[in-house]
Parts: sequence; C-alpha cells; structure tokens
Amino acid sequence: MNHIPQRTCMGCRAKNSKQELIRILKSKDGIITIDKTGKLDGRGAYICDNMNCLEKVIKSRNLEKVLKVKISEEIYNNLRGVIIGN
Repeated sequence: MNHIPQRTCMGCRAKNSKQELIRILKSKDGIITIDKTGKLDGRGAYICDNMNCLEKVIKSRNLEKVLKVKISEEIYNNLRGVIIGN
C-alpha cells in the first residue's frame, strides 16, 4: 500500500491528498508562484480547488501570514483563473 501525502486547505481546513489541492509557493528569492507540479523548492501553502476557499483565504489574509510576504492582486487573479479553469 502506497502512502498518499495529506495536506490541509488554508480556507476550509479540510485534509485532502496533495494532488487534489493547489499549491502556492514562495521561492527562496521571495517570488510567489502557483506550483502545478508540487515539486518546486520553497515554502508551500495549499488550498482546495474551490472558489469559496480562495475567498476565505483572501479575506482572512492567511496566505500572507503563512508565507510572510504581501500577496499581490495578480497572484489572487491567477489563482481564480486556475480554479475556474478546472
């Protein structure tokens, strides 16, 4: 039996497999990106593929607190595009 990595969504606090969540990454250079592979180096935070979870994260500023950096509106718009595109 293979181990399936579990991660917690920052919006709804539900645990899901790593593949079912969207990873937001802060690289060592401080650049924020959406990590579609889940394998890039850096500090990661996860949210569900759900617009409600994203809106909770934006409203509570949890992403900024976890990654310890100001998140631009462009990153949030990119996340909305990823969620709507799925």
